[in-house]
Amino acid sequence: MPESRHLPKPAWLKRKLPSGSDYEAMRQFISSKKLNTVCKEANCPNRFECYQKGTATFMILGDHCTRNCRFCAVQPGILSAPDDDEPKRVAEAIKDMGLSYAVITSVTRDDLSDGGADMFARTIRVVRKLNPQIRVEVLVPDFKGDASAIRVVVTEKPDVFGHNMETVKRLYPKARPEAIYERSLDVLRTAKTIRADQLTKSGIMVGIGETLDEIKETFDDLVQSGCDMLSIGQYLSPSKTHLPVKEYISPDTFIHLKEIARQSGLKQVASGPFVRSSFEASGLFHSLQVEF
Repeated sequence: MPESRHLPKPAWLKRKLPSGSDYEAMRQFISSKKLNTVCKEANCPNRFECYQKGTATFMILGDHCTRNCRFCAVQPGILSAPDDDEPKRVAEAIKDMGLSYAVITSVTRDDLSDGGADMFARTIRVVRKLNPQIRVEVLVPDFKGDASAIRVVVTEKPDVFGHNMETVKRLYPKARPEAIYERSLDVLRTAKTIRADQLTKSGIMVGIGETLDEIKETFDDLVQSGCDMLSIGQYLSPSKTHLPVKEYISPDTFIHLKEIARQSGLKQVASGPFVRSSFEASGLFHSLQVEF
């Protein structure tokens, strides 16, 4: 795979960023609620489209992280104490936006004894109390592999319990030096052990330097861990200080990766250059309900 740090973006990754009143109104609304979104903090390429559609992925527990993954735009820094009012603000925002499907994620909070699990659980409860018909998907950190923390979240019966692998095993020391490949698999496995009918989901990026055989191995490992759904997207480097893009994967290759993932035993897969773990999450969930 190419090693250049300055690969030109191919045509399929060039987008005209939308703007206008809908996008600006959503941006101001989220700001007025004093909420963080992974859309903004992680510099997601889909945030403009999502904002125009009136959707967002809420990020609880602050906007700084205790880890410093070399692919992620969320910055490490001064950590604030958990905000007891945050679950209510998230719930109110979901109601005001008229959402039927909500995705809730967080920064990694290794400084907290439970990794933030209780805040996830509280947010699910408050969101559902104010929005009885809502579907809730959570995308959690690894909680340092603490099964009791995973149990706290799974006990609230989120419609989807997600934890991202992000990349293949060989690249963990480079991309996720504070994470452990097997521990991330165990997060998904533990969720299934606690609640057999819990839908689980993960996500990986491609274009960091992985090989096809390594990707296939990751698919197999996810299936063995009981993972139901997977998102596969193109890695885009947030800055010159982050990991460089080693390869831009073609749309046809993404289609092929989806076929391989399904053949491996994953029940539903979203795969494409702009796919992210929370992008079109509702569609992936509902397509799984129809198919199975």
